[in-house]
Amino acid sequence: MARRFLIILLLLSFAFIGTISLLLQGSLPQYEGTVRLTGLSMPVEVERDAQGSVTLRAQNRVDLARALGFVHAQERFFEMDLMRRSAAGELAELFGEAALPADRQARGHRMRARATAMLTALSKDHRRLIEAYRDGVNEGLMALTVRPFPYLLTRSQPHPWRSEDSVLVVLSMYFTLQEPSVQRELQLSVLRAGLPESAYRFLTARGGEWDAPLIGPVFDWPPPPTREALDLRNLNPKQLRDPLDQIDAQLDETPGSNSFAVSGTLTSGAALVANDMHLSLRVPSLWFRTRFIYPHPIDKARTVDINGVSLPGTPAIVVGSNRHVAWSFTNSYGDMADWVRITLDPSDSTRYRSPQGWKPLTIHREVLRVRDTADEILEVRETEWGPILATDHDGALLALVWSAHQPGAVNLDLILLEQAETIEDAMRMAQRAGMPAQNFIVGSRDGDIAWTIAGRIPSRIGDYDPTHPSDWSENNKGWNGWLAPEKYPVIVNPPEQRLWNGNARAIDGSMLEYLGDGGYELGARAKQIRDGLAANDFFTAADLHSIQLDDRALFLARWRQLLEQTLDRVPAANWRSVMETALADWDGHASVNSVAYRLVRTFRQEVIGIVLEGFAAAVRQHHPDFMMPRLTQIEHAAWLLLTQRPPHLLPPGYTDWDHLLVTCAQRITEYMQSQPGGIAARTWGEQNTAAIQHPLSRVLPKFLAQQLDMPRDPLPGDSHMPRIQSPSFGASQRFVVAPGDEERGYFTMPGGQSGHPLSPYYASGHADWVAGKTTPFLPGPTERTLTLTPTNGTP
Repeated sequence: MARRFLIILLLLSFAFIGTISLLLQGSLPQYEGTVRLTGLSMPVEVERDAQGSVTLRAQNRVDLARALGFVHAQERFFEMDLMRRSAAGELAELFGEAALPADRQARGHRMRARATAMLTALSKDHRRLIEAYRDGVNEGLMALTVRPFPYLLTRSQPHPWRSEDSVLVVLSMYFTLQEPSVQRELQLSVLRAGLPESAYRFLTARGGEWDAPLIGPVFDWPPPPTREALDLRNLNPKQLRDPLDQIDAQLDETPGSNSFAVSGTLTSGAALVANDMHLSLRVPSLWFRTRFIYPHPIDKARTVDINGVSLPGTPAIVVGSNRHVAWSFTNSYGDMADWVRITLDPSDSTRYRSPQGWKPLTIHREVLRVRDTADEILEVRETEWGPILATDHDGALLALVWSAHQPGAVNLDLILLEQAETIEDAMRMAQRAGMPAQNFIVGSRDGDIAWTIAGRIPSRIGDYDPTHPSDWSENNKGWNGWLAPEKYPVIVNPPEQRLWNGNARAIDGSMLEYLGDGGYELGARAKQIRDGLAANDFFTAADLHSIQLDDRALFLARWRQLLEQTLDRVPAANWRSVMETALADWDGHASVNSVAYRLVRTFRQEVIGIVLEGFAAAVRQHHPDFMMPRLTQIEHAAWLLLTQRPPHLLPPGYTDWDHLLVTCAQRITEYMQSQPGGIAARTWGEQNTAAIQHPLSRVLPKFLAQQLDMPRDPLPGDSHMPRIQSPSFGASQRFVVAPGDEERGYFTMPGGQSGHPLSPYYASGHADWVAGKTTPFLPGPTERTLTLTPTNGTP
């Protein structure tokens, strides 16, 4: 009987596995053959190489958009769905109550309504492209025999793609790139309210010795506050929190990128452009390797040939090269949002004070759809400036004015770059593009290079500090549309014949005032890129790629010296011997096998964490729940304190600054020694191990999740060096290319091209990215071809 039961159980298991396999096979994209596609005017060839890179050959741009929608849907519909839902606040409809907190936060922005309005404002030609893309997406989805596998796992059905969904995908990038800066201003307001002005300025100044701008000198860091202004020795030690609780945390992650270029005078030909955009890493990759080939819309004898990455959900190439110009982006960290203090009418809470007097709030009742439970109603109150989404340190209501909310925040002008032929063309198009404001570095086949800002910059009027909430109820204070392109900062063919950016301050003076400070990065990474470029007078693509992979720990060199000096002052002790032995493997790099690198890095984080806790404790006297915001320039303040060692700024519990340093060194040594294998096993690679996951793997059994996720490889690189890398954050792509000579360019991308685990292109290229191995910028020989043909009766 038992044997019979086991046989039945085995047969059922095989049947289950067979059913799952058939279902997964049914949701695979079609890679070969012929498919009839409604709306096409002419056939489109879809070619794939060994990596799954897609080349679309079409006879016009509208057909190309329709075909691209078909391809994106078959490979990436679930990921596209997540992006539109996250921006619109509609995740709970798919995932249930667990997603409600994220939906409540996102829905306050009412992005679906705003996306619909932005879509309506587009030109007729651009709406036609989006509509063609939409129709291609829906046909690509319907052409699958079985719905995409994530919907099988979640027991749900995909909703058709709408035209405004492509706008929502771009708006989701506003959330990714700018929302951290928006929230940072709220924390800065509390910090300013809880500290003397001199202390606030000391912690939040704009730059110092690590600056590496394209234009202008380094900034001077202000002096520490005096004892009369602030004495931390008088604080209650109970207000301090223990930084050791976050000793292994990755505290330096922020959306950013590297971009740099050299002019043709340094290559004996075209300019060379390098770009690696740093974002949260996932499976599949955010980007989709794509090449477009179609007749030039004005001169049919010429061909538009553009290669780069597209963003599934949109019909455009984001970065790449078109044989005439190559361009790249890094997050600008300009100030693209303001918080406005709102005063309600004491006799009527539905009215607020405006420049025209008391004005009624606009009330929207947003319906949050929740899977397997009742809907939720969210009331969103809006002012003429924007929705009320927060409160200030004193309880005052705050309305958000954000570039993502404004008319024109999204358009399709980025598509125009496909046909740009000079850096002047490219800059003009980029400055008018409706997208999050980015540093834009462009090079041409003629050897020219340039830097400007791509995307929209707000035009501010009136006397107010845009880094803190302010009252706009007075006339002539606030935003006045978008900054005119002629006022954008521009650098063309600089004397150095080199351009670089690592999300740090690039400019100064009036140009910087227009752009503002949204928390741009410390300049250490940009400085290392700049100095790497200065070391050579002639460049090939390989030279720029080596800079992208530069993981030298130059930023931590002085911290290593400080740690060694600290140990020299410690009497003989077991922990000191253990630390000194571990430091012996220092090789000057963020190497996966280095224990010393991890120790020095952790020592810096521990010291800065304790130093900042003193200031945070001072704020908590008035605001008990305060947490210090991410202060991107804090290295300058911390090092100044360690150099000058003012007694009154020493946190309570330490007799002097040497005591603080020794305590930090001992704490991290004993902590790491207490872990399995002791301190000798605490390599950088152990902490910096890849955790690049599929969106659904977190809710799946481990053995299934491992089939979807990328391998857990130890990764070299870190923050504050060109090769930025953490377990789930880093270069979402890398390329080096000379326009007109794309055949000798490089490209790598983590996470793979396809979203289907049975696809031959799932994880394609990932191993090369991990190893720092280059693959060609252009697609390789075609291995599979799918022909999309018009249906009968196509107009």
